[in-house]
Amino acid sequence: MKFSEVIGQEELKSKLIQSVKDNRVSHAQLFYGPSGTGKLAIALAYAQYIACTDKQENDSCGVCNSCKKYSKLIHPDLHFVFPVITQQGKQSISDSFINQWREKLIDNAYFTYESWLETIKAENKQGSIYKDEAKEILRKLNLKTFESEFKVMIIWLPEKMNTTAANKLLKIIEEPPQKTLFILISEHREEVLPTISSRTQPIKIRRLTNDEIATALNKRESIDLQRAMLISKLAGGSYIQALYHVQASESRTNHFNYFVKLMRLAYQRNVKELLDLAKDITDEGREKQKAFLSYCLKMIRENFILNNNVSELNMLLEPEQDFAKNFSKFITQANVYKITEEIEVAYYHISRNVNSRIVLTDLFFTIMQLLRV
Repeated sequence: MKFSEVIGQEELKSKLIQSVKDNRVSHAQLFYGPSGTGKLAIALAYAQYIACTDKQENDSCGVCNSCKKYSKLIHPDLHFVFPVITQQGKQSISDSFINQWREKLIDNAYFTYESWLETIKAENKQGSIYKDEAKEILRKLNLKTFESEFKVMIIWLPEKMNTTAANKLLKIIEEPPQKTLFILISEHREEVLPTISSRTQPIKIRRLTNDEIATALNKRESIDLQRAMLISKLAGGSYIQALYHVQASESRTNHFNYFVKLMRLAYQRNVKELLDLAKDITDEGREKQKAFLSYCLKMIRENFILNNNVSELNMLLEPEQDFAKNFSKFITQANVYKITEEIEVAYYHISRNVNSRIVLTDLFFTIMQLLRV
């Protein structure tokens, strides 16, 4: 991956490139920051630039033998560590899942831990970096480099590393073999074991700007700029969230229609149709019920903000804005906290497998009372 393929982060790119030019590459670096900011993409571009045999002023060349291998993630001096699951007949190490990893990363370097677990069909298992991984890291890094000046070890989500594995790596991270580069990529720096974190140079990756996200959506997803700007405002500085909003547009429309119907029926105190609505949403399944309740929380927040004349903080799409012009006046200081609390309680109960129809019916009747407070 070239730096030009990384969304935004221009200041950081310049600093990393300059560190290579000045021969000041720290042997262990911790890239940290929120999900969707491009930490993994930056790490790959940085490693490729270091290995490139025909470095350009502001990027790797992309065409030398080293860059070609990096683009396929098959360079012999590039190694990956990431959370995996236990599977019968497979070692619990990253190399057991390297083909799925390469395919996912080449397809899109912006993805979540949950998305990765879906890729490896984890089902209810949690991913971890196990002690066997530490043995593999030590084995690989004690080999001589094959083609590049540096051996690069990219460790994605070191906070998922169990204590045994971490303890085995302490010495090699503190005193690595010559020309070895560790790049750790964390979304929760505070969860990385202090003994590991303290041995790295921390590099904070900032959230993306709305303009950076909108431009990327326009170029990569062929979304017109006006819609891309609206989506970027909802993304909270995360390209992953922006993609989620693009992909979930149909679900969002369904959630919006349900929300409008709920609030109108609740205001009209139409008990019969509220009961029917609770049944319809119950038929959707638990995950969709939870997604709908999450959407309700967002809409209550946005309408409360609009009612308090802070429109610049609003993150509503056009149909939602049209509805909110009249509805927002009903979400006030007197009821917003109680409505929010009731939705959160309903979400919790549905997550705990309580009867969904009873939970939603109770919630809808409570909203019916609170709307006229």
